[in-house]
Amino acid sequence: MLKIKNLTKVYGTFKAVDNLTLDIEEGEIFGFVGPNGAGKTTTMKMVSTLLNSTEGEIYIDGLDISKNIKQAREKIGYMPDFFGVYDNLKVDEYLEFYGNVAGLSREQIVAVSDDLLELVDLKAKKSSYVDSLSRGMKQRLCLARSLIHNPKLLVLDEPASGMDPRARVQMKEILKELKKMGKTILISSHILPELAEICTTIGIIENGKIVIKGPVEEIVNKISSGNNTIKIKLVESNPNTIRLLEEDPLVGNIYENGRILEIEFNGDEEDTFKLIKKLVNKEIPIVSFNHIERNLEEIFMKVTKGGEE
Repeated sequence: MLKIKNLTKVYGTFKAVDNLTLDIEEGEIFGFVGPNGAGKTTTMKMVSTLLNSTEGEIYIDGLDISKNIKQAREKIGYMPDFFGVYDNLKVDEYLEFYGNVAGLSREQIVAVSDDLLELVDLKAKKSSYVDSLSRGMKQRLCLARSLIHNPKLLVLDEPASGMDPRARVQMKEILKELKKMGKTILISSHILPELAEICTTIGIIENGKIVIKGPVEEIVNKISSGNNTIKIKLVESNPNTIRLLEEDPLVGNIYENGRILEIEFNGDEEDTFKLIKKLVNKEIPIVSFNHIERNLEEIFMKVTKGGEE
């Protein structure tokens, strides 16, 4: 659905996007993660035909957007991080305006507006003025606006920015519903745990380059491989446990907190089994033994150095 080849954007001597290549399949939700100034928004603007690239190619549904800009725009729904709304319009008038901009007939606009307002849970606000809506409602309205022409690809730049927790949950459920409808979604966000919940694939970008990309679980496993943290809970504190652990060459640092131990373990599943067996054979009173899963936030901190806007 979306193919980006060797995409580069240069401003003077500053390279905002550096030889970036991505391939996003139809129906995929791709999470674009990176520190401020990493190149996320610049890339999204180029994908959305709002900014010309310095070098590289972008294909949407097989179309080279540089040669087929009008047809490409018909396939794209773009929701920027900062967006304007016409406060003096009612919600249904707002969608009608953008439907007209998209070239839809009055009949088409009427037919699709109710469905979109139901999707974003704003049907009850149909006759309300836009300026009476909360920030979360305005963002959901902007999402409905980006869907008015039934695009195949949605490009969403920080769609949950500034929302309260309840509004973020609503947005997350809407995105899941859009995935069921077969939409392909490119989404950026700083709310990393929520990206992990809804995205099929993520790409972490820094200094205009993709640092790592792939399915969320695959990336977590790759980064965590050979560098696991294991949490052991004992019936009671036992000095023999620490002595046994220190004898194991695969055990690194040991952190003790009463009857709970956290150890750094440089081993695979078979090594983990051997460690458990060793402790059990020595009659160490274990209540629980489990790996501490790395989350997306920890992965982000591990593979990036950070950037300034």
